[in-house]
Amino acid sequence: MVQTIIHYAKTATPLGKHLWMAQSAQGVCWIDFRLAEAAFLARLSRRWPAARFVKSPIALQKPIAELSEYFAGRRKKFTFKLAPEGTAFQQKVWRAVYEIPFGQVTTYQKIANKIGKANAVRAVGHANGRNPLTLVIPCHRVIGSGGDLCGYGGGLDLKMKLLAFEGAVWKKDKKKNGKKDFF
Repeated sequence: MVQTIIHYAKTATPLGKHLWMAQSAQGVCWIDFRLAEAAFLARLSRRWPAARFVKSPIALQKPIAELSEYFAGRRKKFTFKLAPEGTAFQQKVWRAVYEIPFGQVTTYQKIANKIGKANAVRAVGHANGRNPLTLVIPCHRVIGSGGDLCGYGGGLDLKMKLLAFEGAVWKKDKKKNGKKDFF
């Protein structure tokens, strides 16, 4: 039996957080902002218990280069191979989220409509929350129907920073945070 090898590496970001990535033979399969190396490896080990993990920035050279270009403002779409694992429904949601253009936002309802499941807004939110390729599948670009920033695994502060970095415009909910409306 051939053991699955997953390469992983860390790259810096201008957001005050480093970013960890993992890549299988099929493509990049996990990205995370939040974790220290040990916690990142523990998460990968739970997801792929039989895999061997090899730290290798060289194996992730193209994704690292493209993410550097993104953070330098020279890239708006990623071209490296993606391999997120999830249910058929999650895959549909992630494909729809992947298509949200740089600097734009959409709502959970619009994603539900796009995938033909208009009544599955909460399920769309749940699938978005399970996104294993944060930033690349830009779940930070999905907001509430009222224009509020809701739910982001890296925290709402990071979501706001990413949207501001991309120049996205959204309506902030006055009732929740007392800040100005944008639109």
